[in-house]
Amino acid sequence: MSSNKDSFNVADLSTGVIVADIALDVLEYGGNKLQDLAGKHSDVLENLSPNSQHHDLEAKFFEERAALEAKYQKLYQPLYTKRYEIVTGVVEVEGGINDTEATKDEDEKGVPDFWLTAMKNNEVLAEEISERDEGALKFLKDIKWSRIDNPKGFKLEFFFDTNPFFKNTVLTKTYHMIDEDEPILEKAIGTEIEWYPGKCLTQKILKKKPKKGSKNAKPITKTEQCESFFNFFSPPQVPDEDDDIDEDAAEELQNLMEQDYDVGSTIRDKIIPHAVSWFTGEAAQDEYGDIEDDDDELDEEDEDDDEEDEEEDEEDDDDEEDEEESKTRKKKSGRAPAGDGQQGERPPECKQQ
Repeated sequence: MSSNKDSFNVADLSTGVIVADIALDVLEYGGNKLQDLAGKHSDVLENLSPNSQHHDLEAKFFEERAALEAKYQKLYQPLYTKRYEIVTGVVEVEGGINDTEATKDEDEKGVPDFWLTAMKNNEVLAEEISERDEGALKFLKDIKWSRIDNPKGFKLEFFFDTNPFFKNTVLTKTYHMIDEDEPILEKAIGTEIEWYPGKCLTQKILKKKPKKGSKNAKPITKTEQCESFFNFFSPPQVPDEDDDIDEDAAEELQNLMEQDYDVGSTIRDKIIPHAVSWFTGEAAQDEYGDIEDDDDELDEEDEDDDEEDEEEDEEDDDDEEDEEESKTRKKKSGRAPAGDGQQGERPPECKQQ
């Protein structure tokens, strides 16, 4: 085992796992044991299907699956185009959203805040969207994704109307995969956003007044990074393979890359194909409804338990009141109550046998 526990090479880092020295020892031990078993049962193993056949079939499966996905991706496009036209108001829908909203401004077309609402209804994305982001995301008019082959991976494209926050009309996020079918993320690349002065949502400027008596009368300004959905386009950077980073930094990098991929795959697999259902909240109900129902059932059970406890307390109070009244009657009639562990004097009528 290696004695250097404080650092390791970035080449050993993947988004799925960070392999520890002890794990390598276990694997090596397991490999030796398998070799021993293989030697003892060589006759049986010769009759088993060669491992290469399984790999060939698996490779064929992935190839056919990719072709099938590409085929249906083309079939989906007319549906996505129609959705885009309705959302942006290119096409007016009779009896739809454009005609039924009596309070909507005459100049407003399409479905306002469509993509913002759809993303906020998803728990993974809602955590990424700050209140400050909403003003900019109102200008988001479409999201698309496509596969890339060299290198393997996929690309997300976010299309924006002209807005007062940044110059870009399209923001992209590209994921490069080491193995697209597993998958293992190699790195992610985002568009550099061209913010207008004073409109950057990923940073906030803090102004501090100078101390009294200071020669510099100008306020001190400090720029800090802040939480924002638009940090999504500045993904964590993987250091060069020759760089050594400590274990804590590697673990933090792994967590950031996993979170980043989770956001990207959620947009690709859930939001883009089912945006209407996420906008209406139907998809959220389907995905999170069971959890809410369970919480409601627990709340009802707690309420029932509380009611039962209250009823038991009321019964105990009634019993205590009855007992006090009984004691009072006994005192008035000359009867002595029985003490704990000692029987009191019996009333006269009970002494005769």
